Parts: sequence; C-alpha cells; structure tokens
Amino acid sequence: MKIVVLGGGPGGYVAAIRAAQLGADVTLIERKALGGTCLNVGCIPTKVLLHTSELYAQLKQDGQELGLEAADISFNWPQLQKRKDKIIKLNAGGIDALLKKNKIAKVMGSGTFIGEHELKVTAADGSRQTVNFDYAIIASGSEPARVPIPGADLDGVISSDEALALPEVPESLCIIGGGVIGCEFASVYSSLGCRVTIVEMLPELITTMDQDTVGCLMKQFAKEGIQILTSTQVERIERTESGLKVSTTSSGVSRMIEADKVLIATGRRPVTDGLGLECIGVNADRHGIKVNSRMQTSASHIYAIGDCTGGIMLAHVASAEGMIAAEAILAESSSDIDFRTIPSCVYTRPELASVGMTERLAREKGFEVRTGVFPLQVNAKSMIMGETNGLVKFVVDARTDEILGLHIAGPRATDLIAEGALAIRLEATLDEIATTIHAHPTVAESLLEAAHAAHHRAIHLHG
Repeated sequence: MKIVVLGGGPGGYVAAIRAAQLGADVTLIERKALGGTCLNVGCIPTKVLLHTSELYAQLKQDGQELGLEAADISFNWPQLQKRKDKIIKLNAGGIDALLKKNKIAKVMGSGTFIGEHELKVTAADGSRQTVNFDYAIIASGSEPARVPIPGADLDGVISSDEALALPEVPESLCIIGGGVIGCEFASVYSSLGCRVTIVEMLPELITTMDQDTVGCLMKQFAKEGIQILTSTQVERIERTESGLKVSTTSSGVSRMIEADKVLIATGRRPVTDGLGLECIGVNADRHGIKVNSRMQTSASHIYAIGDCTGGIMLAHVASAEGMIAAEAILAESSSDIDFRTIPSCVYTRPELASVGMTERLAREKGFEVRTGVFPLQVNAKSMIMGETNGLVKFVVDARTDEILGLHIAGPRATDLIAEGALAIRLEATLDEIATTIHAHPTVAESLLEAAHAAHHRAIHLHG
C-alpha cells in the first residue's frame, strides 16, 4: 500500500513512521524543512531562547541570594542564535535519520493534488515530479494569522517567525496579543532587558488557562516592568522618526505606545491554500480541513492531521493524530484521542501548565466543584530553587472527588502536568493522588499537598 504524507512536521513525520512500521510504502513531502513549525520556528527555538533568558534573569536578580557572584554578567545574543540554530539542526538530523531507518522516501518541495491518487511536487529550483498514492495524509500545518490592522505591513512589524531571529534585542517591543505566543516572547525579551508592552483585546491574558495560575505570571510580569493592557483594541500602527507608534483604545480612552519593534502574536491559521483540495473532494473552509474522529476527510482515502484541521494547534496533538490516521488507514485498532487529557503548556517564568477543565469551565458545565490549592511558597524544593511564585490547583467533582482538571504555575510545571493527564485518563480521584507517596524534596509533592488541601488536610499549609 502506498501512502503519501504531505508535511514533515511533528504530525507528518510521526504519521509517516507509524505507517512504515505497519508495512506501508511511505513517501513524505516537505516544502521547507523537516520538523515543520514546531522545530524550526515554534516550540523548539522559542524554548532555547526562554531557557537562556531565564537563567540570565535569575542570575541577575537572585544570584547574590543563591550564593553566586558573577560580576557584570551579560548575554551574547549572536551566540544564543547560533545555539538555537544548532539545536534545530540536531533535531532535524534526528528526524532525517528516523525516516531513513524506516525506509521512508523523502521528497523536498511543495505538493499539490492533481488527481484523486496523484500529487505534483514542485521543488525550490522549479523542477517537478509526480507522486502516486493509494492514501494520503495531509499535515500542512499552520502559519501566523494575518490581522487587518492598518500599518501591519510596515517595516519593523514582525511575526513570531521573525521574532526568533532578530539581529539584536530591541530596546522596546510592543506585543499585540496576550496568548501563549505573546507571553512567551514577552518573557524572553523582557528578561534580556527589552522594555515590553502587551496589548490584549480580551479582558485576560491566556484566557484558555486557569486564571489563578495566570495570576502568578502577571505578578512576575509586573515585577519585570512589563506593561499589560487588556480589554484594549489596536487601531493602527504608524512609523515615526524614532520607530513605530501603536494607537490603541480602551473604554473610549486612546493611548499611543512607542516601540522599536511591534510583534503581532494573534494566533495561527491553517495552511490549506494551494493544496489542490478541490481536485480530490476534500471539504475545507477558513477554519481548516474537516475530519472525523479517525482524521478522515470527506474523501475516504484522504486523511488530515494537526494544525491544518483547525483543531487544537499543539505539536503533541498533531503527533497523536498522526498515529491515529496511520493506524486507521492500515486497519490497526487504536483508541480515539481523549481530548480531556491534552496538556497545555506555557514556558514562561513561572511556567504554566494545564490539563482538563478550568474551575470556570467546570462550573459552567454544571459540576459542583471543589478545589484544592497549594502555594509553592511553602514547598521546600521551590524555596531551594528560588522559584516560589506559583501554585498547584486541582479542580474536582465535589460529589465523586473525580479529578476534572489540574493547573500548575511554577518551576517544572510543564513536566509535572503529565501526572494530571494520566489521572484524568484513568478517571482518578483525589484519594488516589493523596495516597500515592511523592518524593521529598520535590516540586511534585505539592500535588500531594494540593490533593489533601481540597479536604482541608494539607500538612504544610499555614492558615
């Protein structure tokens, strides 16, 4: 059986490998670089910058308290860019090796469907070739969303792609959009000395996450001097002699923000244009390609996964969908994705991580809600790390004690959230967390304490 995968990101290459493991003859087509958005201009490079900026900020702010003296510590932006590129290259090489190991044919170029079982691939040099297939998996990903703001096309107005590779750290940066992308870049550039302003149209930052955890991030942003303007609409961007000027309004009050650079971080949109979907009868609109629970499109032999479907735009979701699509094509039984167990992570300082329902959503759905909250300021390991701005919060069904959600702000939050995802997957109750011994001293034992706190039995909680 011949399967073609259109896109080599975390959804596409995983789908290709799984299909090859199950015996298919697989061809993977990638128009830019293996690893897609995640590896090249998303998850991986942003975390490289965040890691260094976090270390730099902690040494500058807390070095003396930690017993470290580093006179005149400074950062080397060109060297950080080189490290970022090196890590991207290493990971891309790893993906390439995996494709070779699994005997997957790799074709570099832009793929367009020209028939029900035929793709045309155009390489960067203009050369073309045709690829025939029995089944296809579309994993074309997403791109930064374009917003209709006058002046958005001015020089100095950048996307998240460009924000990763600026030649130098700007003195000032205005970020339009207070979601995950905007907050992560705010954390990077503020930590490196840039004056940052975030403009968000909604009343809160990162509205998809529990606002108690987001409050910890807001506290850190305030400490760093980041200006946050919520419930604020951007009217236009203009060029001035000294840089750029962003005009905003909030409750009828106008305000102007001057900045060297303006980052538009208002989300991403599915890439579906130019794929030739009309040639194969695939139903799609501006929200993405329509699929069923097995990732099958309206054309029975065509599947679509990841960001191009307009669903949850996370790399780990795309990978899971890639596995499901490959197994569905090759009649391998597998479970549908349990969307309750998908963790969301923000790699700021403090880190934020969430899985399951927020307290607000649980109440809106009619649950009688109980919460268990434990602040990291009384967690020994957090004290040792000098990272006490955070908390652990369980959201549970008060009638059954079943865990509905887990929300964490603090060090290692993005690692610890896996315990919550597994708990929800297994329909665990608070008792099963509370009776599981957690190692000491760790940040993880705060989960144990938060589980006890829901019933007012936390050992180390004052008051």
